[in-house]
Amino acid sequence: MSAYLTHGRIAGGVISTPDLNAALRDYHDCLGLRIVEQGRLDADLAASWGCPKSAGAPFAVLQPESGAHCFLRLVEAPLPADFKPTRSYGWAAYELTVQDVFGWPERLQGSGFDIVGAPKALEGMPYFVPMQVTGRGREMIYLNEVAEDTPASDLPKARSLTDHIFIAILATPDREASLQWFERALKLDISTSYTLAYSMINNAFGLGSDYRTTITMVQKGRLPIVEVDDYPAEATVRQGDPDMLPPGNAMITLAVDDLDALDVTFIAPPTRRGGAIYGDRRVVTVRGFAGELIELIEIGG
Repeated sequence: MSAYLTHGRIAGGVISTPDLNAALRDYHDCLGLRIVEQGRLDADLAASWGCPKSAGAPFAVLQPESGAHCFLRLVEAPLPADFKPTRSYGWAAYELTVQDVFGWPERLQGSGFDIVGAPKALEGMPYFVPMQVTGRGREMIYLNEVAEDTPASDLPKARSLTDHIFIAILATPDREASLQWFERALKLDISTSYTLAYSMINNAFGLGSDYRTTITMVQKGRLPIVEVDDYPAEATVRQGDPDMLPPGNAMITLAVDDLDALDVTFIAPPTRRGGAIYGDRRVVTVRGFAGELIELIEIGG
């Protein structure tokens, strides 16, 4: 496990979905992720996330065919009728590295994914070609085909048609405060900032096409981890029952060297957990500055 995972690397993402079986058709049958575990969410695990009412929910764990140690977990949960992606604080999207991004619109036909951003090369950013979709739980997924590394980071080329999460996007009411939290609490590095016309944000809030957003990368050395985005004043706290997983993009899992070296408050005491994701390592969950859930797997002990 630790041969692949290093401090800060994304080991997974959790998605709340209203219909697990339908979501599996999308993520397994369409995206091609393999199912490695299914069952009902253990009460102790749900409590460790600060989400005790999610106990007993049907779930499935999926992994890329590449074998990357990065797992998508689908957890069945009610979907608030008025929940809209890219309008509230918390995890806004997961970016997956994929092959043949221009072939994905055809592959997604008949699935539960809605294309909200067709594959398009970005002016001045030749490093990857992005595409954006939303799923049945209104989770936002970016399908990015990597072309080359950026000057400040190493971007992973996919080793299967759909591969692992390599960046998680965070919406926050205070970008600088979130950046300082990642640097202080999780011992990560603040990297490059960009100011750009961000179509996902502009469309979600009905802003003009020339409205510009500043985003900053959080990394560990050249490893990209979290993109922290400034959000307009109209953004709100994520809806849903506070004792359940948030709707949409609910939580990410990160690897860390040493839980005891971090400046964080644990939701529950660290517990050693088995299975494909955890590998009999100590695990704990914390909340970031924007209220986002972050599960931490200790790889150094």
